[in-house]
Amino acid sequence: MIHVRRNPVGEIIAASRQPPEDGEPGWETVDAADPALAAFGGELMAQANPLSASDLGFVRVLEDVIDLLIARGVILFTDLPPAAQDKLMERRNTRAGLTARLSLLDDRDGLI
Repeated sequence: MIHVRRNPVGEIIAASRQPPEDGEPGWETVDAADPALAAFGGELMAQANPLSASDLGFVRVLEDVIDLLIARGVILFTDLPPAAQDKLMERRNTRAGLTARLSLLDDRDGLI
């Protein structure tokens, strides 16, 4: 669990993995998957590295370019270093798992 402190409008202004000391007011416990916590972390990352916001999108562009080069026979998947192959396969498997979970249609008879 993550411990957070909020401002008067409810935005997270501080977060800690360690519980606050006894009697310290203003802290609450939230789940690590809390969207407000993710937004707070995203703001910190953007402030620390202004390019971080575009990095995630750029990674997807690179994946698409690599897939296109492989599909057109310009490079072979095995031409890539083993670490790059592992990362690409990990992302492909993760994406395939997400796609399967998000699918609303069943191939057999329509809606699940």
